[in-house]
Amino acid sequence: MPSLSQENQEYLEEHLPRQATWAQLLPLFRAQRDYNPSVYQDTENKDSQAGTGVKPAGSERTEMRMQQTCGGSETESSIPSQQGAGSRGSNACCFCWCCCCSCSCLTVRNQEDQRPGRASHELRTDIPACEESPTPTLEEVCAWAQSFDNLMVTPAGRNAFREFLRTEFSEENMLFWMACEELKREANQSTIEEKAKMIYEDYISILSPKEVSLDSRVREGINRNMVDPSQHIFDDAQLQIYTLMHRDSYPRFMNSTVYKDLLKSLAERAVEA
Repeated sequence: MPSLSQENQEYLEEHLPRQATWAQLLPLFRAQRDYNPSVYQDTENKDSQAGTGVKPAGSERTEMRMQQTCGGSETESSIPSQQGAGSRGSNACCFCWCCCCSCSCLTVRNQEDQRPGRASHELRTDIPACEESPTPTLEEVCAWAQSFDNLMVTPAGRNAFREFLRTEFSEENMLFWMACEELKREANQSTIEEKAKMIYEDYISILSPKEVSLDSRVREGINRNMVDPSQHIFDDAQLQIYTLMHRDSYPRFMNSTVYKDLLKSLAERAVEA
């Protein structure tokens, strides 16, 4: 098979300076079965015949072939870049590599973005506020270290202990104990039934996010007595939670920063006074 002459190569390099296009055209000319040297010889004389305004047939055919090839190569090279630009950006999906605008995970993400945010305390909006109490004295805070009863008997002690339980995500134990104490002070039967039902739903039901840890014996007894609740329906459960706080949480509270910072601040006030 004949190959291009040096003059034809110089002609192509002159009109097609881009190396990429030249590399695509060269195999086409080499693979031409009906290769005719006279066609390319006429092309070499293009400059000499340009003044007459007549182009040889071989030169015109060659230019048409080059224009079609160049146009096709430019179109093909531009398509990937345009597709790449369109497929990225806002439609890009971090969950799949296809980056298609119809990806199902994009729909899920858009729905989540439009969904109103849920407050972190949504399930705890009914938590009672801390008890009102005066600032404890240094003697009272020191007495908390002597026994758990001294801590639980004062509102300031319960508030401080409750703050510590919140850091351990066990505040529901103190809330349940306080709710039981409030139930014991009720005398009206309808109010007792209403509050007993609320306590059950908030702290006994397994569906509640504030469920306290009780053994099966105590839980079964509560379930039986819920038919006709009284002020003391939760006494066994309250004692069990009180014992749990005493044995498990109270020792850690005495070594916590909540207690130590309070004790330190009261000691500094006493020295300044």
